[in-house]
Amino acid sequence: MSEAVNGILLLDKPRGLTSNAALQKAKKLLKARKAGHTGSLDPMATGLLPLCFGEGTKASKFLLEADKRYWTTLKLGQETTTGDAEGEVCEQAAVEVTEDRVREVLEGFLGEIEQVPSIYSAIKQGGEPLYKKARRGEEVDKPKSRQVRIYGLELLRLEGDRLELDIRCSKGTYIRTLATDMGRALGCFAHLAELRRTESGPFRVEDAVTMETLEGDSMAERRQRMLPVDSALVAFPAVELGETAAYYLMQGQPVMVPKAPEGQFLRLYDDEGRFLGVGATLPDGRVTPKRLFHLS
Repeated sequence: MSEAVNGILLLDKPRGLTSNAALQKAKKLLKARKAGHTGSLDPMATGLLPLCFGEGTKASKFLLEADKRYWTTLKLGQETTTGDAEGEVCEQAAVEVTEDRVREVLEGFLGEIEQVPSIYSAIKQGGEPLYKKARRGEEVDKPKSRQVRIYGLELLRLEGDRLELDIRCSKGTYIRTLATDMGRALGCFAHLAELRRTESGPFRVEDAVTMETLEGDSMAERRQRMLPVDSALVAFPAVELGETAAYYLMQGQPVMVPKAPEGQFLRLYDDEGRFLGVGATLPDGRVTPKRLFHLS
């Protein structure tokens, strides 16, 4: 029987499993009633997949908006139909690049860039991910270009036709598209050979649990691995409310909070340290609730 389980579990997703399949497996292991994940990882990708349970699902929106970090390996010399190793080779060229040339090209991808997501992405059309339609051979509309931000591109290793990178980027960045675009800029084509998400918002893959370990845990051990809901929101300033203000806030009403920070979301707590939810400061100095959490 499922139970009301609240919190966040950091999963190190294995290769070959979809994000939703990983979520459903963890949900079953925790006997949780309600669950959601925070941004899909392709089946071929591994790494950090924060899973939200119960009231924790209300924090998933904020994690979806968070910056990400990836370790990736590009195979140079070949472009594929899917942008990764699972597609058919559609372009080829000799690989004659130096580390200096790679760094020069990487420099050009830093900052705000325009991307056209692959038709093999998880973007939905008609309620279904594009990659499912594309893999069935159905005709799909090409996604519109979008603006993303690349904060960091570090060359870790260049050996033969393998280019290893550390990438820090904004939400919505498609690494397979980045790999294709980099390959073209290098003049030798490229596709994604390996991909591992190492960070998502405040979370790191070093703190994640593998599915294998989770399966071997007792129920008590699985529950102990869960993080509190507000751990996903540590980027927001914390504000403590008095008893009266906390009461009215939980009724959905704006409350006066002296010297409340402006221009950003706030983490709101009562005077006993209980997390209440996320709020924002109004021009008159009051704090209005944006997302309330009902935790026992």
